[in-house]
Amino acid sequence: MAVEVCVKAAAGAPEVLGDCPFSQRVLLTLEEKKVPYKMHLINVNEKPQWFLEVNPEGKVPVIKFDDKCIPDSDVIVDLIEEKYPNPPLSPQPEVASVGSKIFPSFVKFLKSKDPNDGSEQALLDELKALDEHLKAHGPYVNGENICGVDLSLAPKLFHLDVALEHFKGWKIPESLTHVHKYMKLLFSRESFKKTEPSKEYVIAGWAPKASLKCFQSHCFNLDLRSKQALGLQQKRQIEEEEEEEEEEEEEGGFQG
Repeated sequence: MAVEVCVKAAAGAPEVLGDCPFSQRVLLTLEEKKVPYKMHLINVNEKPQWFLEVNPEGKVPVIKFDDKCIPDSDVIVDLIEEKYPNPPLSPQPEVASVGSKIFPSFVKFLKSKDPNDGSEQALLDELKALDEHLKAHGPYVNGENICGVDLSLAPKLFHLDVALEHFKGWKIPESLTHVHKYMKLLFSRESFKKTEPSKEYVIAGWAPKASLKCFQSHCFNLDLRSKQALGLQQKRQIEEEEEEEEEEEEEGGFQG
Protein backbone atom coordinates (compact mmCIF):
# COMPACT_ATOMS: atom_id res chain seq x y z
CA MET A 1 0.00 0.00 0.00
CA ALA A 2 1.39 3.36 -1.03
CA VAL A 3 2.32 5.94 1.58
CA GLU A 4 0.43 9.22 1.23
CA VAL A 5 2.46 12.42 1.40
CA CYS A 6 1.36 16.05 1.09
CA VAL A 7 3.87 18.48 -0.39
CA LYS A 8 3.87 22.05 -1.66
CA ALA A 9 2.45 22.74 -5.11
CA ALA A 10 3.98 25.39 -7.33
CA ALA A 11 2.50 28.85 -6.85
CA GLY A 12 0.21 29.60 -9.76
CA ALA A 13 0.41 26.00 -11.00
CA PRO A 14 -1.28 23.74 -8.43
CA GLU A 15 -0.80 20.65 -10.56
CA VAL A 16 3.02 21.04 -10.52
CA LEU A 17 5.47 20.12 -7.75
CA GLY A 18 6.52 23.24 -5.86
CA ASP A 19 9.76 24.66 -4.54
CA CYS A 20 9.77 23.63 -0.85
CA PRO A 21 13.17 22.07 -0.01
CA PHE A 22 11.68 20.29 3.02
CA SER A 23 9.02 18.68 0.89
CA GLN A 24 11.69 17.55 -1.55
CA ARG A 25 13.75 16.15 1.31
CA VAL A 26 10.88 13.81 2.24
CA LEU A 27 10.34 12.80 -1.38
CA LEU A 28 14.06 12.12 -1.80
CA THR A 29 14.00 9.87 1.25
CA LEU A 30 11.06 7.89 -0.11
CA GLU A 31 12.68 7.62 -3.53
CA GLU A 32 16.03 6.45 -2.17
CA LYS A 33 14.29 3.76 -0.13
CA LYS A 34 12.07 2.77 -3.08
CA VAL A 35 8.94 3.26 -0.96
CA PRO A 36 5.78 3.54 -3.09
CA TYR A 37 3.93 6.78 -2.37
CA LYS A 38 0.97 8.80 -3.49
CA MET A 39 1.71 12.52 -3.66
CA HIS A 40 -0.87 15.20 -2.90
CA LEU A 41 0.09 18.67 -4.14
CA ILE A 42 -1.08 21.37 -1.72
CA ASN A 43 -1.68 24.93 -2.81
CA VAL A 44 -0.33 26.69 0.28
CA ASN A 45 -2.06 29.95 -0.70
CA GLU A 46 -5.48 28.25 -0.81
CA LYS A 47 -5.20 25.17 1.35
CA PRO A 48 -8.02 22.69 0.78
CA GLN A 49 -10.43 22.13 3.65
CA TRP A 50 -9.73 18.40 3.81
CA PHE A 51 -6.05 19.15 4.35
CA LEU A 52 -6.73 21.62 7.18
CA GLU A 53 -9.06 19.13 8.84
CA VAL A 54 -6.32 16.50 9.10
CA ASN A 55 -3.52 19.03 9.61
CA PRO A 56 -4.86 22.17 11.35
CA GLU A 57 -1.51 23.99 11.27
CA GLY A 58 -1.58 23.71 7.49
CA LYS A 59 2.14 23.13 7.12
CA VAL A 60 3.84 20.94 4.55
CA PRO A 61 5.27 18.37 4.20
CA VAL A 62 2.87 15.94 5.86
CA ILE A 63 2.89 12.15 5.69
CA LYS A 64 0.14 9.71 6.59
CA PHE A 65 1.13 6.71 8.70
CA ASP A 66 -1.40 4.38 10.35
CA ASP A 67 -4.24 6.81 9.58
CA LYS A 68 -2.37 9.60 11.35
CA CYS A 69 -1.08 12.68 9.56
CA ILE A 70 2.37 13.73 10.71
CA PRO A 71 4.06 17.07 9.82
CA ASP A 72 7.70 18.21 10.16
CA SER A 73 10.35 16.86 7.80
CA ASP A 74 12.70 15.89 10.65
CA VAL A 75 10.02 13.75 12.28
CA ILE A 76 8.89 12.36 8.93
CA VAL A 77 12.30 11.15 7.77
CA ASP A 78 12.93 9.54 11.16
CA LEU A 79 9.64 7.67 10.86
CA ILE A 80 10.44 6.57 7.32
CA GLU A 81 13.80 5.29 8.53
CA GLU A 82 12.10 3.37 11.34
CA LYS A 83 9.44 1.80 9.13
CA TYR A 84 11.65 1.22 6.10
CA PRO A 85 15.16 0.61 7.42
CA ASN A 86 16.71 -0.48 4.11
CA PRO A 87 18.77 0.98 2.70
CA PRO A 88 19.84 2.71 5.91
CA LEU A 89 20.05 6.48 5.63
CA SER A 90 20.57 7.56 9.24
CA PRO A 91 23.83 9.51 9.48
CA GLN A 92 26.54 8.80 11.97
CA PRO A 93 26.32 11.20 14.95
CA GLU A 94 29.61 12.86 14.06
CA VAL A 95 28.31 14.03 10.67
CA ALA A 96 24.69 14.78 11.60
CA SER A 97 25.27 18.54 11.76
CA VAL A 98 27.52 18.91 8.70
CA GLY A 99 26.33 21.82 6.57
CA SER A 100 23.49 22.66 8.95
CA LYS A 101 24.23 26.41 8.87
CA ILE A 102 24.48 26.74 5.11
CA PHE A 103 20.79 27.29 4.43
CA PRO A 104 20.14 30.02 7.05
CA SER A 105 23.38 31.70 5.94
CA PHE A 106 22.15 31.62 2.35
CA VAL A 107 18.79 33.14 3.33
CA LYS A 108 20.47 35.95 5.24
CA PHE A 109 22.79 36.75 2.33
CA LEU A 110 19.95 36.63 -0.20
CA LYS A 111 17.89 39.09 1.84
CA SER A 112 20.81 41.38 2.65
CA LYS A 113 20.83 44.92 1.30
CA ASP A 114 24.18 45.79 2.88
CA PRO A 115 27.26 44.41 1.08
CA ASN A 116 29.32 45.04 4.22
CA ASP A 117 27.15 43.20 6.75
CA GLY A 118 29.27 40.04 6.63
CA SER A 119 26.49 37.80 5.33
CA GLU A 120 28.38 36.84 2.18
CA GLN A 121 31.49 35.92 4.15
CA ALA A 122 29.42 33.92 6.63
CA LEU A 123 27.99 31.86 3.78
CA LEU A 124 31.44 31.40 2.26
CA ASP A 125 32.77 30.18 5.60
CA GLU A 126 30.03 27.55 5.83
CA LEU A 127 30.63 26.40 2.26
CA LYS A 128 34.37 26.22 2.87
CA ALA A 129 33.75 24.08 5.95
CA LEU A 130 31.62 21.72 3.85
CA ASP A 131 34.33 21.64 1.18
CA GLU A 132 36.95 20.66 3.76
CA HIS A 133 34.70 17.95 5.18
CA LEU A 134 34.04 16.49 1.73
CA LYS A 135 37.74 16.61 0.91
CA ALA A 136 38.48 14.50 3.95
CA HIS A 137 35.41 12.25 4.03
CA GLY A 138 33.65 12.42 0.64
CA PRO A 139 32.27 11.92 -1.87
CA TYR A 140 29.15 12.09 0.36
CA VAL A 141 28.97 13.59 3.84
CA ASN A 142 29.19 10.13 5.42
CA GLY A 143 31.66 8.67 2.94
CA GLU A 144 30.88 6.39 0.00
CA ASN A 145 27.17 5.97 0.72
CA ILE A 146 24.49 8.63 0.67
CA CYS A 147 22.76 9.44 3.96
CA GLY A 148 20.01 11.61 5.36
CA VAL A 149 22.28 14.64 5.70
CA ASP A 150 22.91 14.58 1.95
CA LEU A 151 19.19 14.35 1.26
CA SER A 152 18.63 17.38 3.45
CA LEU A 153 21.44 19.40 1.87
CA ALA A 154 20.66 18.58 -1.75
CA PRO A 155 17.47 20.69 -2.08
CA LYS A 156 18.99 23.52 -0.04
CA LEU A 157 22.10 23.69 -2.21
CA PHE A 158 19.89 23.65 -5.30
CA HIS A 159 17.90 26.63 -3.99
CA LEU A 160 21.11 28.44 -3.07
CA ASP A 161 22.61 27.84 -6.50
CA VAL A 162 19.51 28.97 -8.42
CA ALA A 163 18.44 31.92 -6.28
CA LEU A 164 21.80 33.58 -5.68
CA GLU A 165 22.80 33.41 -9.32
CA HIS A 166 19.47 34.86 -10.38
CA PHE A 167 19.06 37.63 -7.82
CA LYS A 168 22.66 38.54 -7.01
CA GLY A 169 24.67 37.18 -9.92
CA TRP A 170 26.57 35.18 -7.30
CA LYS A 171 28.02 31.72 -7.72
CA ILE A 172 29.79 29.31 -5.42
CA PRO A 173 33.52 29.91 -5.99
CA GLU A 174 35.13 27.45 -8.38
CA SER A 175 37.89 26.97 -5.82
CA LEU A 176 35.44 24.96 -3.72
CA THR A 177 35.94 21.99 -6.00
CA HIS A 178 34.63 19.37 -3.59
CA VAL A 179 31.36 21.26 -3.09
CA HIS A 180 30.89 21.51 -6.85
CA LYS A 181 31.56 17.78 -7.31
CA TYR A 182 29.20 17.03 -4.45
CA MET A 183 26.38 19.09 -5.94
CA LYS A 184 26.86 17.48 -9.34
CA LEU A 185 26.76 14.06 -7.71
CA LEU A 186 23.58 14.84 -5.77
CA PHE A 187 21.75 16.52 -8.63
CA SER A 188 22.53 13.64 -11.00
CA ARG A 189 20.87 11.01 -8.80
CA GLU A 190 17.65 9.54 -10.13
CA SER A 191 15.87 10.45 -6.89
CA PHE A 192 16.76 14.12 -7.32
CA LYS A 193 15.80 14.25 -10.98
CA LYS A 194 12.40 12.78 -10.16
CA THR A 195 11.71 15.34 -7.40
CA GLU A 196 13.51 18.42 -8.74
CA PRO A 197 11.40 21.60 -8.83
CA SER A 198 11.52 23.80 -11.89
CA LYS A 199 13.99 26.66 -11.53
CA GLU A 200 11.29 29.17 -12.46
CA TYR A 201 9.31 28.21 -9.35
CA VAL A 202 12.39 28.35 -7.14
CA ILE A 203 13.01 31.88 -8.43
CA ALA A 204 9.38 32.85 -7.96
CA GLY A 205 9.38 31.46 -4.45
CA TRP A 206 12.41 33.46 -3.35
CA ALA A 207 11.62 36.73 -5.13
CA PRO A 208 9.60 38.25 -2.25
CA LYS A 209 12.46 37.50 0.13
CA ALA A 210 15.17 38.96 -2.07
CA SER A 211 15.97 42.63 -1.62
CA LEU A 212 13.68 45.07 -3.45
CA LYS A 213 16.54 46.16 -5.68
CA CYS A 214 17.24 42.57 -6.71
CA PHE A 215 13.54 41.94 -7.24
CA GLN A 216 13.12 44.96 -9.51
CA SER A 217 16.24 44.35 -11.55
CA HIS A 218 15.50 40.69 -12.27
CA CYS A 219 11.71 40.54 -12.42
CA PHE A 220 11.62 41.17 -16.14
CA ASN A 221 13.49 37.89 -16.71
CA LEU A 222 10.60 35.82 -15.36
CA ASP A 223 8.05 34.36 -17.72
CA LEU A 224 4.32 35.03 -17.31
CA ARG A 225 3.71 31.94 -15.21
CA SER A 226 6.42 32.90 -12.72
CA LYS A 227 5.13 36.48 -12.55
CA GLN A 228 1.68 35.16 -11.74
CA ALA A 229 3.24 32.99 -9.05
CA LEU A 230 4.93 36.06 -7.59
CA GLY A 231 1.64 37.89 -7.39
CA LEU A 232 0.09 35.05 -5.41
CA GLN A 233 3.03 34.63 -3.07
CA GLN A 234 4.37 38.12 -2.45
CA LYS A 235 1.70 39.53 -0.14
CA ARG A 236 1.40 36.36 1.94
CA GLN A 237 5.15 35.88 2.31
CA ILE A 238 5.78 39.47 3.32
CA GLU A 239 3.03 39.29 5.95
CA GLU A 240 4.55 36.08 7.35
CA GLU A 241 8.12 37.40 7.27
CA GLU A 242 8.66 37.52 11.01
CA GLU A 243 7.24 34.04 11.58
CA GLU A 244 9.34 32.58 8.77
CA GLU A 245 12.49 34.24 10.11
CA GLU A 246 11.95 32.38 13.37
CA GLU A 247 11.61 29.13 11.42
CA GLU A 248 14.80 29.94 9.51
CA GLU A 249 16.68 30.08 12.77
CA GLU A 250 15.32 26.66 13.73
CA GLU A 251 15.23 24.80 10.42
CA GLY A 252 16.53 27.10 7.73
CA GLY A 253 13.23 28.47 6.47
CA PHE A 254 10.14 27.32 4.61
CA GLN A 255 7.63 25.26 6.48
CA GLY A 256 9.61 22.27 7.69
